[in-house]
Amino acid sequence: MWCVNLVCVPLDADARLPMPPFPREAKKGGTIAPRIAYASSMTRTTIVRPTDASLRSAVRLALLFFAIKLLIHIAATLWQRHIGMGYFRDEFYYLMCGRHLAWGYVDHGPIVALQARIAETVFGHSLLGIRILSAAAGAMRVFLTGLLCWSLGGKRSAQALAMAAVLSVPLFLGIDGFLSMNSFESMFWMPCLLALIMIFRDEADGIDRRWMWWSLLGVSAGVGLLNKPSMLFFLISVGIALLLTPQRRVLFTRHAAFGIGLLILIALPNVLWQVHNHWPTLEFLRNGREQGKNIRLSPLAFVLNQIVVIGPWGAFVWLPGLVHLLRRQDRRWLGLTFLILLVVMIALGAKDYYFAPIYPILFAAGGVAWQTRFAQRKSVQRDSPLAFAVGIVTMIVGAAIVYPSAAPVLQPQTYWRYAKALHLPDTETENSARAPLPQFFADRYGWQENVDEVTRIVNALSPADRAKVGIFCGNYGQAASLEWLGHGLPTVISEHNTYWLWGTRGLDGEVMIIDRKSSVANIQKYYEEVQVVGRVDNPLSMPYERHDIYLARHRKMPLPPDWAESKIYY
Repeated sequence: MWCVNLVCVPLDADARLPMPPFPREAKKGGTIAPRIAYASSMTRTTIVRPTDASLRSAVRLALLFFAIKLLIHIAATLWQRHIGMGYFRDEFYYLMCGRHLAWGYVDHGPIVALQARIAETVFGHSLLGIRILSAAAGAMRVFLTGLLCWSLGGKRSAQALAMAAVLSVPLFLGIDGFLSMNSFESMFWMPCLLALIMIFRDEADGIDRRWMWWSLLGVSAGVGLLNKPSMLFFLISVGIALLLTPQRRVLFTRHAAFGIGLLILIALPNVLWQVHNHWPTLEFLRNGREQGKNIRLSPLAFVLNQIVVIGPWGAFVWLPGLVHLLRRQDRRWLGLTFLILLVVMIALGAKDYYFAPIYPILFAAGGVAWQTRFAQRKSVQRDSPLAFAVGIVTMIVGAAIVYPSAAPVLQPQTYWRYAKALHLPDTETENSARAPLPQFFADRYGWQENVDEVTRIVNALSPADRAKVGIFCGNYGQAASLEWLGHGLPTVISEHNTYWLWGTRGLDGEVMIIDRKSSVANIQKYYEEVQVVGRVDNPLSMPYERHDIYLARHRKMPLPPDWAESKIYY
């Protein structure tokens, strides 16, 4: 429904606005008829400002699903605290990066560090507060799915189906439940697609708002590049897809040049940081590929794994959505974007969740496809959000059944019985040693025990040793957890990823607590005196987090000059 607001232009001589001169014919004739004809022509130039009531309805419905998604993660975090489930290892790292704000980091962009800094500043050490921004970003993914569906012509029935499908994706239920950059990806990818869709939609309606939409795309893409490098592959896929279709015309305008220039300008500080630090992110990615860090899936395995992590029930929405996009000439570029990005991710050997941010557009199109297929159904004609209630309930039930495999909401013993009963497939993404629990869960165990053991060792030192001792950790999880959970501990250093860039932090290495998986023989290469002073051995943690702790004295060579050779980007 379109509501029209009219702005009438006064035609009398007393009007405040200046009256344009009558046509010459009207002046010559001396009769009122030409003036009436002229007045009619003036009224036809009345300014029309349309307001789409369907947009307001779509926003209200999207806000409802936004709230549901946010509440799910708030409740999950509170429950995890109740059952003793703590921080995920990467959360510690991002929080420490938030204390060292920069335009770049070795293995992630600056947005997650800024997110962590804001969360710590506002909420302190509250686990819920630390995770709330990521949960809100996940909720925005659902909200944007509703708007994308609306932009493609979907009514409330289609919007509800699309948003329920996104809401029930197991992978999203997992990654949106902790502090990370991954929950933000769709929040930056999808506005780019929404902006392009609206440009074509405005073009069909005779409206020109290209400056506005290209500004949205430029800002969203630029900030998205600061969030995670995968944004670049998405933008390349969109660009290739547009070039392969008649919609390529949108790229060859001054508005497009402005939007592209804006995104480059926003992302430029990170590029300069990379140059200044000798492209550490590229080195990190290269090392991971050459040393086989991640499990590399075959093309078929990658596609099949998508069905698992997105949820088999979701395929009944996103697959029709993909078909819908590919069959429509005006929307084929969206379907090609999905396919091109899929090929790129497989070729790069990417983890399965790197591809996940693209799915909201397919779910949005899937809602439209189902709406079109059942257009004669009375509930669809009434525009009921519950027109596809059976499908919505089925997806929610499916998500509820597998939810404990996506988020750590069960005690270990209960989880093992649950996994055995459901015959859960292996969804690990890295080639590291296995723990009794999936790595996503195991990386939440052992941190407090490690902090307690290191604290005990520090307290047992003599005042002289305590005054100059430092702690040398093997990875960012160990180092950052000591800094976040510890109280009054000595300076912590590590050669792992961005911690290496932070350097020795003033330590000379003369007396060090070595908190890492190593051996006395290996440490004796660097120190005259080495002894085992403690051990951490939580059976639920990852195997490389179970190790002895050493006290080393009298370093054979100075620590700062040796630091350059200790770098580990992996």
